[in-house]
Amino acid sequence: MEYRNLAENLKDYTIKIRREIHMNPEPALFEFNTSNIVKRELDAIRVPYETVSETGVLATIEGKYGGKTVALRADMDALELEELNDVPYKSQRKGLCHGCGHDAHTAMLLTAAKILNEHKDKLHGEVKLIFQPAEELGKGAALMIKEGNFIHKVDSIMGIHMAADLPTGIIATKKGPMLSSSDMFRIHVLGKGGHGSAPHNTIDALLASCAIVTNAQSVVSREIDPFEFGVITFGVINSGSRFNIIAESGTIEGTVRSYNKETRNILCDGLKRFIEGIAASYKAKAELDIFLSLPATVNTDKDVEYALESAKKVVPEKDVLIAKTGTGSEDFSYYLEKVPGVFVNIGSKNEEKGIVYPHHSPHFDIDEDALPIGSAMYVQYAVDFLNDYSNR
Repeated sequence: MEYRNLAENLKDYTIKIRREIHMNPEPALFEFNTSNIVKRELDAIRVPYETVSETGVLATIEGKYGGKTVALRADMDALELEELNDVPYKSQRKGLCHGCGHDAHTAMLLTAAKILNEHKDKLHGEVKLIFQPAEELGKGAALMIKEGNFIHKVDSIMGIHMAADLPTGIIATKKGPMLSSSDMFRIHVLGKGGHGSAPHNTIDALLASCAIVTNAQSVVSREIDPFEFGVITFGVINSGSRFNIIAESGTIEGTVRSYNKETRNILCDGLKRFIEGIAASYKAKAELDIFLSLPATVNTDKDVEYALESAKKVVPEKDVLIAKTGTGSEDFSYYLEKVPGVFVNIGSKNEEKGIVYPHHSPHFDIDEDALPIGSAMYVQYAVDFLNDYSNR
């Protein structure tokens, strides 16, 4: 429990940084102040870093001995969401708040940087610290990979996320798929507008749009293996402008989610075929535009084994769990497409404190007693991975 104890000693520091970031949230790609906080703290401990993609920060801690390279990632961006918590550290920026725990991730990794830097004479290798922008847009990881020129050197990467559904004290991860892929789509439906009294002279885009929403679920129910996970969600439909005008066009937005590439392709290809066919049956046209795709977050078996053993040095073995596969998505998946690694959940729910709300809720908060656990997990994984390889 050495690193857990060190993280507990720095708990006040971690809380201070987390609250400073929490009170000053910034949206994706505009994390300039948050980036400056990170740089300020790295400067204070003389850890070198470079700026990546304007707001991203990539720091490096070199161990005393040569060896492998491990990367630790924290995201920094906030949500366009009004915070409704009555707390001293409430967001000071209207319409923005840290409703997903990224403030905690950043603070925990800065604390880990302090510990690792103070103990770098024990390290056999190099630690890359990734302070990443724009996770909520699904773009930040790809930007860090493209512009940071570091991923080819990395032998293992770990990301951490606060888990609002797990009690404080729990660490959880699993082999294989941890989170689903997410393909965000927009469907454009084109018809022929006209007067509501003469539908025979029109092609009703609103009717065709409604038919797409109600019928396209057949792709899930009839085209994928019942034992495979697949979801098509329609979240937005816009069509029409007035009660007596038949709509010329319509727009539908939603997501496709799955755990493997084969199912993902079946869903996306099937959706395209269905919407074109359904629209044609109404004499309309439909086009599918997939405008953002996140791969499934798939952990590497060996790295999960390392993480589980590291976790047992941070919390009691009974509190190290095999995670359930989630249906949300994470752009950490881009790193895992390039290098082996593991995504880890840190429980931050505390019913006694009223900290029970889910991610992206205006009432979301974290139990700050979870912060040292996350900091220690970052450190423990880096040390264990690097030093184990050095002893092979």
